[in-house]
Amino acid sequence: MDLFAFTRALVDLDSTTGQEKSVVDYLFAYLSLVSSRHSGRLERLPAAPNRDNLFLTFGETVVTLSTHMDTVPPYFSSSDSGTHIHGRGACDAKGIIAAMVFAAETLLASGTRNFGLLFVVGEERDSAGATAAAMTPRGSRFLINGEPTENKLALGSKGTLRYELMARGRLAHSAYPELGHSAIHSLLDALNDIRAIPLSTDGILGPATLNVGTIRGGRAPNVVADEASAEIMFRLVDSPDSLRDAVAQAASAHRVEAREVLFNPAVHLRALDGLPTTVVAFTTDIPTFSGAWGEPFLIGPGSIHVAHTAEERICKRELSEAVEIYARMVRQLLATGGLS
Repeated sequence: MDLFAFTRALVDLDSTTGQEKSVVDYLFAYLSLVSSRHSGRLERLPAAPNRDNLFLTFGETVVTLSTHMDTVPPYFSSSDSGTHIHGRGACDAKGIIAAMVFAAETLLASGTRNFGLLFVVGEERDSAGATAAAMTPRGSRFLINGEPTENKLALGSKGTLRYELMARGRLAHSAYPELGHSAIHSLLDALNDIRAIPLSTDGILGPATLNVGTIRGGRAPNVVADEASAEIMFRLVDSPDSLRDAVAQAASAHRVEAREVLFNPAVHLRALDGLPTTVVAFTTDIPTFSGAWGEPFLIGPGSIHVAHTAEERICKRELSEAVEIYARMVRQLLATGGLS
């Protein structure tokens, strides 16, 4: 199976977060053959109930190539336009899985060992796979994490701070609003104050941002709402401490509960000789690994601007280039110990 066929085979397996088993089973079968041919060691590492990470190593694990197997919904199967492979996960991150596997086979064919492949579940939701992997490190000194960066080495990525906001009100007929209390009005007032919070700027990562992602609430247009909720996410460039205080103050002022559900710090990374660089605004599994699998690097084929969209695709040329980039990075890190 060639690189493009392998990518399409992965894309054609629905592995929406929480339902990764089909792609885990497929990869386990494929990697079992690679492991057998090259005297590797392949493991299924439990990450959550009925959800496994995969780890394949050849000799001492000095460098680990890693990315995630899950995708965002909705699932749609692959197609080939000649220059691009389309489909859910094409660039985020099944094309990257394929590039890493083919890079591993390239390395093994030339006699290079002392590296591994780590594919994890859950990155798109709660990083369950990276959380589990961070608790069971295998001595790796360097982690090459794959996300769509157009084959440029990221010098940093923004962090995330996600909240659920919940407001409670009192039901009443909308003709007599004074007899009730609108949870929606309280939520909107809190959101208005939160949107006015000044946000930081970093010289490399740029400005922090806020997205109000969902709003729900109410029962009918003629009923004063007794409940309302929203989900918001900040993209961080520095410490979240002052932001946490400001969100708590804005929520409390309007009798809204603010529950923090996710935090990942902003990350600064270093360059390697010979690779173009970029800075990305999205968050990855790197903070969750917490250095347990070595110094991280972030690079992968594809554009984040089409990931998570109905137009998700990956350029075949970039995919082929990624195989060589990953192989070259492994050789460079093995040879120099990360010095550049």
